[in-house]
Amino acid sequence: MTARMSGQEKTLLKTRLEQRRSELLASIRRQLLESDNQTFNDLAGSVHDSAEESVADLLADIGFADIGREVNEVRDIERALIRMATGVYGVCVDCEADIPFERLSAYPTAKRCRACQERYEASKERGMHPSL
Repeated sequence: MTARMSGQEKTLLKTRLEQRRSELLASIRRQLLESDNQTFNDLAGSVHDSAEESVADLLADIGFADIGREVNEVRDIERALIRMATGVYGVCVDCEADIPFERLSAYPTAKRCRACQERYEASKERGMHPSL
């Protein structure tokens, strides 16, 4: 088990999380306002055939996919901030070992230590492939 993070390290990570959350919320807000200004109908109204309509569809979908990814990142940040507030931030949800500051510095929303994350991803990967 590694040493617990210092107060200064936690403050640094909390500040980074809050700044990233603000950036994401501003980006989401901006994208939603832009999507109101340029709706699918605007895009589709300027197309002349089904291929161009497909491209307009794709452009609209890509925009909403970006927003979806950003919303998910905001949720992860909120969960990390809740873990901070409850005193369990930096503790692996699987093995309860401390998550090293270096990992949290690179990935501040991490909820698993590296070893548990690798096991988690491997188990998810195995579950995705049908077996014969």
